[in-house]
Amino acid sequence: MDYLMGLIDSVIRDRQLAQLAFVALMAITVFCLALAGMYLMSTMFSPVRSRLHTVIAPDAEDKPRRGPLTPLFRAMSPYVLPKKEKERSRTHQRLIHAGFRNDNALSNFYAIKTLLILGLPLMVFFGLRWIPGLTTMQVVQAVAAAVLVGAIGPNYVLGKMIERRKRRLYNGFPDALDLLVVCTEAGYGLKPALQRVADELVVGHPELSDELALVNTEIRAGVDKVDALKNLADRTGLEEISGLVTLLSQSLRFGTSTAESLRIYSEEFRDKRMQRAEEAAGTISTKMVFPLVLCMFPAFFVVAIGPAIVGLLDHFKVY
Repeated sequence: MDYLMGLIDSVIRDRQLAQLAFVALMAITVFCLALAGMYLMSTMFSPVRSRLHTVIAPDAEDKPRRGPLTPLFRAMSPYVLPKKEKERSRTHQRLIHAGFRNDNALSNFYAIKTLLILGLPLMVFFGLRWIPGLTTMQVVQAVAAAVLVGAIGPNYVLGKMIERRKRRLYNGFPDALDLLVVCTEAGYGLKPALQRVADELVVGHPELSDELALVNTEIRAGVDKVDALKNLADRTGLEEISGLVTLLSQSLRFGTSTAESLRIYSEEFRDKRMQRAEEAAGTISTKMVFPLVLCMFPAFFVVAIGPAIVGLLDHFKVY
């Protein structure tokens, strides 16, 4: 850093301009690095590149995809995975709810978490050395905050991904349920009905379509229908889908009409959605109290009472 400043001083001959030039060079360097990283990520995960790879080597589509960091994560997995089986199973279940069904998802998650815990504080520590005027205590606090972010950040991001995926599944579930009712009442069996619904939802709700197609694939592979439906409930983690799976399992076990059971469940689900909407509407008045008190009422009082107060002040000044 001092060497670069000396070079710039020897060229510009002005300390203030040299500092500005140094900051500009650092900004350009950071911008170029960020641009190069974005270009690398875009080319690594480009859909055009994957499509060309599929066209050139169609047999490679069935093989498991491996990222550039997969060997590193696989080498780190024996050291980063927790020892408790309960914690590993719980994290694996959360990864499945987020849509990561790969065998290496658990090891990749803990490897990324470990790299963030170790790498983020180092980046903050060496980055703060370029900022003058910081005390040792401030640097230590920043490094501790980086460690905290590296430890909590992956879990937070995973939780947000689970919520977003569950919301998408929940939004597509009423359409899938209505289509199932129509297909079963038209004479379809459970397996053709699931396949037809999966084909119809592939554009509007691709996550739910993939889950239903996976259920149909498991049934065709020889898995029992009840077990395949239970796997669907475990993968999604939605209470509504768990209720549907329980209903279909009982219908298959006791030999009752699947179409009639789905019709009853559809009506009950519609009533539950209406009750949930009414409950959400009932809480709007309470939620609007704080914005009204903090934002609307001060402006209203200024507009309504402000002119009168100004007039009174002018009156007392005159007399």
